Amino acid sequence: MRRGRRIAVDVGDARIGVASCDPDGVLATPVETVPGRDIPAAHKRLAAIVEEYEPIEVVVGLPRSLSGREGPAAAKARTFAREMARRIAPVPVRLVDERMTTVTAAQGLRASGVSAKKGRSFVDQAAAVVILQSALETEKSSGRPPGEAVEAVI
Repeated sequence: MRRGRRIAVDVGDARIGVASCDPDGVLATPVETVPGRDIPAAHKRLAAIVEEYEPIEVVVGLPRSLSGREGPAAAKARTFAREMARRIAPVPVRLVDERMTTVTAAQGLRASGVSAKKGRSFVDQAAAVVILQSALETEKSSGRPPGEAVEAVI
């Protein structure tokens, strides 16, 4: 397992959840929810978060269907990740499978007593936590960085 903080991003239409982990890659925690409707502003805020946290990499959730196919949401995530890679280079960006993360995050929030209305602002952060925790577990078990590397579009 490589040592160093990581940032995870859950890209949604309205909001973008952000999570981080400790330098040992043990625990993922929520950072913030970035408004997602203004993509240039979102990229600017995410670049500021990357500058502040100094991660060894950023993982972006890649939404696939349960069958593993990629649809419009996955295409949007790929485009978002490529632009992010360009903005934050040389920090690497990786796409990781995020099937069911929002569902898992929402169930976890409900189980802890957070109402659906209140939870909307936190579900994206919680989904980013799930994405990051999964990526960390994948790296621990395989010994390799999770997902696929994203090439920066210049």
